[in-house]
Amino acid sequence: MNENTDPTAVVLRYFEALAADDQDTVFDSWAEDGSCWYGGDLPISGTWQGRDQVINGFLATAFAHLDPTKEIGVKVTNVFGAGEQVLVEWDSWATGRTGRPYRENNIGVFTVRDGRITSMREYADTQHWERALIA
Repeated sequence: MNENTDPTAVVLRYFEALAADDQDTVFDSWAEDGSCWYGGDLPISGTWQGRDQVINGFLATAFAHLDPTKEIGVKVTNVFGAGEQVLVEWDSWATGRTGRPYRENNIGVFTVRDGRITSMREYADTQHWERALIA
C-alpha cells in the first residue's frame, strides 16, 4: 500500500483503484474489520461487516448487477475531509444486466484510521438503483 496514510489520500486512492479495477489496492484500502452500510431494501442494503464481506459481499453483489461487457465508470466530483472523516461525492455509471442504463450520484462518509478505511456509509437514490439494476 502507498505510504500516505492521510485519510483523504487513502479514500481517493480507493476510488482510483475502483475505477481501474485494481482489486489488490481495493482490498488493501480496507481495514480487516472495516464495515460498509448502504440504505434501502436492495441486495446491497444493510451493514457489511469485515473486509471480506465488504469486498466479496457488498462490492461483488453491486458489480454482479452490472453488464461487464459495457462501460462501468466512477468519478469523484467533491471531497471534504476533517480528521479521520472524509465525505466524498461521486458519479457512477454503467449498464445493468437488465439492459437499462444506470447513472447515479452518490455520497459516502468514510472513516480512515492507520491508512485504511474502517467504515463507509453510502447514500444514493435506491429507487433508481432498483429500477435500473433489478429485473
